[in-house]
Amino acid sequence: MKRTIIGITVILLSACSTRDNYKIPEYSGKNIAFEKLPYSLDALSPHISPKALYFHYSKHYLGYVKKADAAIAESSYAGKNVEDIIRSTWMIQEPPYKKIYNNTAQAWNHAFFWKSMAPAKEKVTMPEELQKKVTADFGSVEKFISAFRDAANNHFGSGWVFLAEKDGKLSLLSLSDAGNPIPQGYKPLLALDVWEHSYYLDYQNERAKYTDAFLNHLVNWDFALQNLKL
Repeated sequence: MKRTIIGITVILLSACSTRDNYKIPEYSGKNIAFEKLPYSLDALSPHISPKALYFHYSKHYLGYVKKADAAIAESSYAGKNVEDIIRSTWMIQEPPYKKIYNNTAQAWNHAFFWKSMAPAKEKVTMPEELQKKVTADFGSVEKFISAFRDAANNHFGSGWVFLAEKDGKLSLLSLSDAGNPIPQGYKPLLALDVWEHSYYLDYQNERAKYTDAFLNHLVNWDFALQNLKL
């Protein structure tokens, strides 16, 4: 009997500790926003665990926001539009511009990525209007999904896969490191983070399973369509 009671006590204490550890931090940047996560930490489960989402959002994303905020504050870009900063710095390799670009683009990409997902569903469905556009530009929805999967799984190293639009045509962009479509004249519609930190806690080295989870259960096609109409 004592053993059972002790076991229950330990479990309860462990649960409380876990909940406390997953408390979302607050940060108010002067030059770039730490955008609020648009759903709860458990909303993407079981495909992305609360632990994985917590560390991705509260450690990696916030880290980029803080570094970008500090770097921008020490430059002539202080107070300027974030997308304009990305456009102005993306081709400059010298410090401090490279640091400004890398951290600002990564902060922007992550904020966009959170919106590219929605609470987990048994099976996501693409809006008919977006299906027609995808079919026109890729041949079929099935060919598009296959191309998206290939872009994500075959991307070497760290980076991003963006669904983007330029001159009326959809494209899938496989961008390395802090790559961002905006300076290249593309309108981003949707993003998938393929940096290892985005999936390793749940999937280890199996990026393909993470990609499938995103495409089958998490992707926010309504967000993509909304951006297409802008």
